[in-house]
Amino acid sequence: MIILGIETATSQVGCALGGVEGLLGSYHAAHGRRHAESLVPAIEFVCRSVGIELREISVIAVDVGPGLFTGLRVGIATAKSMAQALRVPMIGLSSLDLLAHQVRFSKRLVVPVIDAKRGEVFTAMYRQVPGGIQRLGGYSVMTSAELADDLAARGEDALLVGDGALRYADVLSGANDEGNIEIGGIGVAYPSATDLVELAHPRALREEFVQPRELEPMYLRKSDAEINWDKRAS
Repeated sequence: MIILGIETATSQVGCALGGVEGLLGSYHAAHGRRHAESLVPAIEFVCRSVGIELREISVIAVDVGPGLFTGLRVGIATAKSMAQALRVPMIGLSSLDLLAHQVRFSKRLVVPVIDAKRGEVFTAMYRQVPGGIQRLGGYSVMTSAELADDLAARGEDALLVGDGALRYADVLSGANDEGNIEIGGIGVAYPSATDLVELAHPRALREEFVQPRELEPMYLRKSDAEINWDKRAS
């Protein structure tokens, strides 16, 4: 079983190939937000590098968000087109779950934070459990100040990761007076296609698939274009 992972929910473009043998190859780049121009050549590059032909891919996993609208549309549209052409099933995973997975061994409350623009962030909260990490509630969109207030009310040691945590570090790191908020570095700033393949593999073994027509992006809010249109209309 060969799984292709496609990750475009943030400013980073990523793809990876893996399966029973583990990770075979990956590509990640976070410069210029050129998702449409970069993704397909990146997939072709990784396939060539590891000697895998497209027809050998048996599952396509894709990040469904939340994240940047343009990036999600490019990644999901590409993943659906490939799945339909190759006649293979799909698996969709959340960008926040992928970020949390990178720091799953932390004893702290894990809080992935993705920059949603307009002063807002996408976030959720996780805690380490035997064998991995578990999400404590739903996915949310809020301002950085609202997240800081939530963390202050909890009063727990917390590890914040993601580009949103870096962008609003000044606000979030001062969420309480005890100094128990840690901001992860650039190494855990973006969801990874390698984590996508790793998390998709056990689901693929359990045949927890969706068909391309069933897979939808998780936006959590209106796009900037819709927000601007609503403002003009009102």
